[in-house]
Amino acid sequence: MLALRLRPIRTAFVLVLLSSAGAAAEEDTVQRGEYLVHAGGCVSCHTPGGGEKLAGGRPLATPFGTFYSPNITPEAETGIGRWTDAQFLLALREGVRPDGANYFPVFPYPSFTRITDSDALAIKAYLFSLPAVRRQNRPHDVPFPFSWRFLQTGWKLLFFVRGPFDPEPERSAAYNRGAYLVTALAHCGECHTPRNFLGALRSGQWLAGTPDGPEGHLVPNITPDPDTGIGKWEKNEIVELLRTGTTPEQSKVKGTMRETIEDGLKYLNDGDLEAISGYLLAQAPIIHEVAPKH
Repeated sequence: MLALRLRPIRTAFVLVLLSSAGAAAEEDTVQRGEYLVHAGGCVSCHTPGGGEKLAGGRPLATPFGTFYSPNITPEAETGIGRWTDAQFLLALREGVRPDGANYFPVFPYPSFTRITDSDALAIKAYLFSLPAVRRQNRPHDVPFPFSWRFLQTGWKLLFFVRGPFDPEPERSAAYNRGAYLVTALAHCGECHTPRNFLGALRSGQWLAGTPDGPEGHLVPNITPDPDTGIGKWEKNEIVELLRTGTTPEQSKVKGTMRETIEDGLKYLNDGDLEAISGYLLAQAPIIHEVAPKH
């Protein structure tokens, strides 16, 4: 009889333990998602100056027109509050909205396609833990024919390579971590690689810099060429720049790179910053002097 009385107590105790473990796991996922959001530069892109965090409306001027970032708070009507896990993965993996329309590649899904499912869903968990902000998305100011979303299907056929990230087994774990951060989460190539006339990255000039970066700003060559890139930099100097925005010459980065550091990269741990640095210095040097346009 005593055993029968104790059985419900033991069952309740086990359920409490399972519930606590589940809550702890969910909290860990949200915390990891916050870290990944910083790595992905989401805050600076989706938060306009003086606006509410991640509520969208940040303009990005490009040769094809001005695009405005969307609201990615969990608000049901104007944000992503009704998105399922599958829809969130589809956006990052394929550049497709829940309604089936294409995203423009100003949303860096060509890089985000490499993000692992677990990291993507951790990002979603963090976003859904934030306050919902009701803010209507602003239409893009993009002229015909670039405003036609269905044309992006052809663009994808020509230029889009689907992920996920494929590590190189002969390389070290640190190298592959750096590669994952640079090519997927932090999507460094989206700014630091020149583009062709259709807005696709020139793969032969990977990370070689461009005078036509975001907002028309110059973006430097970050390949290890000693004269036109970062080949003379030490690994710790790259880490210092990523953490504080200070170059080896003791100048401060400006523009979108300053925002990328302040809102994102400075929150990364030493191991990840060192992995990024090691990956960059391991790339093939490209001679490409990036000069302001006249």
